[in-house]
Amino acid sequence: MDKDDWKLTEARIKKQVERKKENIIMKTITKISTILLSTTLLFGCASNTDDSIPVVGVAQIVSHTSLNTIRDSFSAQMEELGYIDGENIEINYADASNQQSNLNSIITQFEDDESDVIVAIATPTAQAAANAAETIPVVFSAVSDPVGSKLVSDPEHPDLNITGTSDEVQVDQILDLALQIDPSIKTIGFLYNAAETNSVSNLEKAKEYCEANNLELIEGTGKDMTELQSSAVSLCEKVDILFAPNDNTVASGMQSLSQIALDAKIPFYTGADSMVQDGGFATVGIDYEELGKETANMVDQILNGTPVSDIPVKVFKDNLNIYINQNALDTLGIQLSDDIKNNDRLIMVE
Repeated sequence: MDKDDWKLTEARIKKQVERKKENIIMKTITKISTILLSTTLLFGCASNTDDSIPVVGVAQIVSHTSLNTIRDSFSAQMEELGYIDGENIEINYADASNQQSNLNSIITQFEDDESDVIVAIATPTAQAAANAAETIPVVFSAVSDPVGSKLVSDPEHPDLNITGTSDEVQVDQILDLALQIDPSIKTIGFLYNAAETNSVSNLEKAKEYCEANNLELIEGTGKDMTELQSSAVSLCEKVDILFAPNDNTVASGMQSLSQIALDAKIPFYTGADSMVQDGGFATVGIDYEELGKETANMVDQILNGTPVSDIPVKVFKDNLNIYINQNALDTLGIQLSDDIKNNDRLIMVE
């Protein structure tokens, strides 16, 4: 489905307030009619099955390779589980185009649609969806720090009607890889959007790593692509490598940001394999298709009656792969050691 098809039109959003009273009245009439019809059928000794189908709302903060991979994998797994959109389930997709106001409107629309489950892809989406969790179960995907983001108090026993899958960035392993490739590294440039909770959490991990390994960390921030490009140019003049976690703003502009790093001959390490696909140099991480599949499995459990509190948050941090971009490797002229080349978890990205 094309991204533009998922966006809520401005006209639809503007009409929400006007339609709210009408929706409440119509829903009340519908419920009363349903009760009357059911009573009539019962007293008439007739039987009838409920024709209603579950409704699932799927939202993402912005369109980029990581989140799109999760979305597409989620859709494929739902079909594998037997859910056919338009036949035995209604799945509504929406993209907020990296606008918080759009995100809030999307969640409100999901509530108005009386969704049975809301799927929230990425941390900002999950935080917005949490406002609906009092009445609608929320399953998040690709949230690096569910506790720090205040989505759950205990990942093993979700207590806020919210659970999901976590792509916790293994900062230590990524920077270990960087030092294994080039032991002479002294300065690391950390590129991120300071408004993203997940990125701030990973910044703290990077600071701890640098302090423990006698490395200097220099921050570069930006709330949009123009600011991030400027920060990237500035950082590349001061550091040995760039590193960006699974920051949605960075990820949405990886092609241009990675080109800045390549032009400066600076290796750009990232927090996600999809960011390597989009031009980054290397990472140690998960397969985002698996994240999407597990998200769908959780939705299936909820639709089949499993309480959210019985579905622990799934953190993907084991059996991680090494992803290296072949074009970036060639452009930078970096030679990999035999230990890395012979690693059975090495995946070269073309």
